[in-house]
Amino acid sequence: MTLLNILLQATANLGPMAAPIGAGLVVLGASLGIGKIGANAMEAIARQPEAASDIRMSMIIVAALIEGASLFAIVVCLMALG
Repeated sequence: MTLLNILLQATANLGPMAAPIGAGLVVLGASLGIGKIGANAMEAIARQPEAASDIRMSMIIVAALIEGASLFAIVVCLMALG
């Protein structure tokens, strides 16, 4: 038996446990990223109030991109269960 076969057999039963852990990590990463975006955007608006609309629009676009990528990652993690 090769080392790869041994590792594959040892981790074969971890699939049902790894998918929810992966989904949880995705949620944590996305929430931290969106929180950092919001905090930095509010700081930028406080420094330059005249650019508030541009900063807000950029913040919304980036938050939507993070949310879309995290939703895709959660779906992939949950598809690993089936």
